Amino acid sequence: MAFNVSHLKGSKFARRGLRGYFEYRDLGIERATRGKVVAHVIRARPGKAPHGEWHCHDVDVQFVYVLKGWVLFEYEGVGKVRMKAGSCFYQPPRIRHRELEHSKDLEMIEIVAPAKFRTFDSPPPAARKSPGRRSRA
Repeated sequence: MAFNVSHLKGSKFARRGLRGYFEYRDLGIERATRGKVVAHVIRARPGKAPHGEWHCHDVDVQFVYVLKGWVLFEYEGVGKVRMKAGSCFYQPPRIRHRELEHSKDLEMIEIVAPAKFRTFDSPPPAARKSPGRRSRA
């Protein structure tokens, strides 16, 4: 593994990335770890909104720290969760989820292992049924 430093000055955000409504700033961790981990700053692209598609990632580890703004996700078996500046969240491998909306100023740091991973589109999870009530005779 190699030592790596990424300073804000001179860094650029790219529109290439997993989602078209975000811009990504690579932090150089993928190259430094020879593909074991990827880390990037993600920010909302002006005028772009999430599409809300259900999906999952084939990863070993994925966590996100919200730097600015807020983001609303929905997770299978959990429901809707709003993350805001200062929130840190871990997404278990292959958990089905979708992003519903985010603030215009959203910025997050995401760290994923391995660096190269697959994302799968997914049908919506089955609606959870409320337990039936038993009537007393």
